[in-house]
Amino acid sequence: MPNNLGFRSGQVVLQKFRVESTSIVEPGDMVYLDETHIRPASELTWNTDLATTQADFANVFVGIAHESSTDGEDAPVSIDVSSSSVYEFDVANATYDNGNPLGADGSGSVLLSQQLAYADPATQAIARAAEFVNQMTTRLRVTFASAYSTGSANSNASIG
Repeated sequence: MPNNLGFRSGQVVLQKFRVESTSIVEPGDMVYLDETHIRPASELTWNTDLATTQADFANVFVGIAHESSTDGEDAPVSIDVSSSSVYEFDVANATYDNGNPLGADGSGSVLLSQQLAYADPATQAIARAAEFVNQMTTRLRVTFASAYSTGSANSNASIG
């Protein structure tokens, strides 16, 4: 899903991360840190089921890509690691309440780089719903929680 950034409001905190040269990153992709390079969520190795893979992703979730990187490029790109940025994101078709925990959605045995779904327990979450929607919806305003930001609510965020 190319160039679906969906930023709506809040303070953006951009940090530059190197991209794995074999990865394709689009604006709006949820990305994770694989040792010293970032990759889109879709490249995380599937682990047993969606819940387990969501938890694995939450452990290494960096943020939302603001720049693209094509195959063969490894130059640093800007990633938003802010917990106060609000994005409008694709979500699994459901109703949502403020604060609902969300993780990367999956299709088959692959995480989706630009779609979220309910995450339970919250240790699998990388985001929270930032609005109440009492009818079925596939777009939702959310805030993210990077594992690499000291101001984050991600249970994996730490210094050290």
